[in-house]
Amino acid sequence: MIGTDLLNQHQFRFGFSWMLLSVALMLHVTDEALTDFLSVYKATVQAIRKRVPFLPLPTFTFRVWVTGLSVGILVAFGLSILAFRGSRLALVLAYPVALLMFGNGIGHILASLYRRRVMPGTYSSPLLVAASVYLFICAQALTHRS
Repeated sequence: MIGTDLLNQHQFRFGFSWMLLSVALMLHVTDEALTDFLSVYKATVQAIRKRVPFLPLPTFTFRVWVTGLSVGILVAFGLSILAFRGSRLALVLAYPVALLMFGNGIGHILASLYRRRVMPGTYSSPLLVAASVYLFICAQALTHRS
């Protein structure tokens, strides 16, 4: 009985951490949209294309960008149901998602430090980093309890 309670506790924390990361991502995308992330992104892509013309980096209109990210956020929230159940699929996805979101948040912070000004998306980046670390930790805990 004690082992089952502990497993349920780990499943709940894993589901909660997945939900928290989904909220953090939603806030991050909102932050980017409100601080004109796309103009910085497009300028960066154009500069990279001049130096490395064979690198296929996409550019987006605002509508395509925000629609794609909104769908991704809805999928993330939908997957939280699987995370609360301790699903293997959610566990397998948690690691790359956590690493990707960690890198995204750290990238915004480092870009701000490098350019010595607050870059779009930076205000929400600490929450994104913290939520991704928490998801990773909760996934590890559930993996070792399963």
